[in-house]
Amino acid sequence: MKEKILQYAADKFLSHGFKSVTMDDIASEMGVSKKTLYQHFSNKTALVKETVTFVMSNINCNIDLLRQEGINPISELFKVISLVQHTLKDEKSSPQFQLMKYYPKIYNAVRQEQFFIIEQCIGDNIRRGIQQGIYREDVDISLATRFYFNGMMELKNSDIFSPQQYHMPVLMTSFLEYHVRAIATSKGVKILEDILKERES
Repeated sequence: MKEKILQYAADKFLSHGFKSVTMDDIASEMGVSKKTLYQHFSNKTALVKETVTFVMSNINCNIDLLRQEGINPISELFKVISLVQHTLKDEKSSPQFQLMKYYPKIYNAVRQEQFFIIEQCIGDNIRRGIQQGIYREDVDISLATRFYFNGMMELKNSDIFSPQQYHMPVLMTSFLEYHVRAIATSKGVKILEDILKERES
């Protein structure tokens, strides 16, 4: 039952936001009593915390499976972003900034975890890209991963990128192009441009 609640809560929170969805909404729409809900989660904050952990765990497992496919590092970046966008429903409800505003402790813990994961994934991606000759040998991996992390996080800042003016899928693609062009060799740029042409068709 607990996992079913987490799956349902994740869908509701990502679709409508952490603020607007109540414990009453979840219990009523799932057809369970509030008592059942509170047997597993002491309050809404506890539910939000476990739901975020649940979603991140699912994303990380899927990314690990994708990375095992052995595709080239540039294609991998685009596939990971597509996977994350699909899981987070293109972030229409701005979950990251709702967390930051209404659940700052959870947000800070999530941000630290996200940095740890991105540092590992992007660091590994860059190292493999260098070995394959599609990223430059002189790339400062530590610095590039930090640029990537901060850039990716700020794409979700609606004060800078208004959702009415900038659509997240377009922003993500533009950011990845920016990132890859900054570190790619001519061989890597060719792979990038082929990917972009394919996405446009």
